[in-house]
Amino acid sequence: MDLLLRSGANSQEPYSTVRVTVFGLGYVGCVTAACLAELNHDVLGIDVDETKVSMVNAGRSPIIEPQLEELIQRGVTSGRLRAAAELQDPGEIVLVCVGTPSNENGSLGLDQMVRVIREIGEWLQRSAGKLIVVIRSTVLPGTLESTIIPGLERHSGKKCGADFQVCMNPEFMRETTAVADFFNPPFTVVGANDKQTANSVAELFKTIAAPIHRTTIREAEMIKYACNAFHAVKVCFSNEVGNLSKRLGIDSHRVLEILCADKKLNLSPSYMKPGFAFGGSCLPKDLRAIVYKAKQEDLEMPVIASSLASNGQQIDFAFSMIRKTGKRRIGVLGLSFKSGTDDLRESPIVSLIERLIGKGYKVSVYDEEVSLAKLYGANRRYIEQTIPHISSLMAGSLNEVFDASDVVVISKKTSNFAEAVKTYGCNHNIIDLVRLWPELYDTPSNYDGICW
Repeated sequence: MDLLLRSGANSQEPYSTVRVTVFGLGYVGCVTAACLAELNHDVLGIDVDETKVSMVNAGRSPIIEPQLEELIQRGVTSGRLRAAAELQDPGEIVLVCVGTPSNENGSLGLDQMVRVIREIGEWLQRSAGKLIVVIRSTVLPGTLESTIIPGLERHSGKKCGADFQVCMNPEFMRETTAVADFFNPPFTVVGANDKQTANSVAELFKTIAAPIHRTTIREAEMIKYACNAFHAVKVCFSNEVGNLSKRLGIDSHRVLEILCADKKLNLSPSYMKPGFAFGGSCLPKDLRAIVYKAKQEDLEMPVIASSLASNGQQIDFAFSMIRKTGKRRIGVLGLSFKSGTDDLRESPIVSLIERLIGKGYKVSVYDEEVSLAKLYGANRRYIEQTIPHISSLMAGSLNEVFDASDVVVISKKTSNFAEAVKTYGCNHNIIDLVRLWPELYDTPSNYDGICW
């Protein structure tokens, strides 16, 4: 199959060849070098292992990966791909693809990265040319700022931004499908400090039919870890559901197949919005029930069971944010567990308020959807029997809450809360648990978000 056609590279737009050096001819580097050569770029692969260098120059793959040797042969035959043991003229862009294995204590191993950065920096010292150094290896957020950039500056005697640029471009390739993943990714992430650098790196992938997300460097570093952590959680979650299903005589594959058929909630952006703890009449009780059932079957479900502990930790975070303000008069906007409902059962904000009351804070609460006069059934019994001390703290209007408070906590996303904060909140500490307005991301010191 023609990989260029699969990648979307058969467009009418002409190619623009970029001279690229790829550091590291291990798994990621070898696939990256061969695939970039297939996209008509002039690629030099660098590796200290001369056996790898010789194999690539002979048109052979130093690693086992479907379709890779075919690409390497084409690249070498066309003259677009070659390899060397030492850095020569790196061209316009250097992609660093060396390994970052775990140290014995679990920390990230950057020895290979430091060696490569020294080599690139020493080349920059001897050269009058400018260079974009792109980190494709998986590195923790802050690594480019704390290690890569200082290392390049130290070994080159030059300044990042003026004499060279850096970029984070994480790879999203899986072993055995790496070539297909390179040409058909879900997206490409380019993290850079300036638009020109981002555009130059994005140019490498412009013939691949996938969206390009331009981000900050730290966002790009974090995205790779978030993706891998999510994949790990999904595997463990699926195995725990499978283990319990087997004990109960249920076809686990059928269960997960139907779970994945739900693209509205299960495989979607739903629930993937960092903020406050979950609550309500379903999630907490159902988690407790399935964990208890597993224990009856002598089965541990550590991933699913830990969700409850993690959820409680988010309430701890919110309390800590309030405590750090040093103020004692707290207003809370929202009492039910989410907007559009008066359901108070297992509302996490109720737990937070109870903790505040227990620690001697003066609390005022407003929620137009929760009115004792209008509540019926389970909700009325809950507020009368379980939290009557909280119902007595409820204010009749938003401005009453602001008048009685120095800190205002937002726990529900409603337009009237947004307007009230704009109108009354300039002299208050605002703690946002729901990201009331995305534009508040750059709001000054009186505003703080729990996860942003």
